[in-house]
Amino acid sequence: MGKQHDNHHAKRLRGFTLLEVMVALAVIAIGLGAVITEASRNISNATLLEAKTLGHWVATNKIVEVQVSADWPSAGEEKGDLEMAGRDWYWRTIVIDTPDDRVKRLDVEVRTDSGSERPIVKVISYLGKPP
Repeated sequence: MGKQHDNHHAKRLRGFTLLEVMVALAVIAIGLGAVITEASRNISNATLLEAKTLGHWVATNKIVEVQVSADWPSAGEEKGDLEMAGRDWYWRTIVIDTPDDRVKRLDVEVRTDSGSERPIVKVISYLGKPP
């Protein structure tokens, strides 16, 4: 009886059962699915962050253009587009009068699509009239 027990025990130690393999594959598949989902989310966030950073640069460049201009801006709206970093950007500036005649509010909105309702970036600045 001792030899038969040893043979049976040796057969069991040779490998995994089909059920054990299937459970292991299921655990691996779930883990890899989570990794792929998170990697995809990180790529999407990096793309959005890049667009917001470049859009902010476009907006601050428009503010600087108005600040260094010799002309004092009048209240109103202006639109345009430009290329930066190999992409087209659509901007809109809105100059708003304030209670102080020597100060104007300047809103700059930047979009990645000309038909988009929502800007990717909006920067607000106040301009002081030079003496």
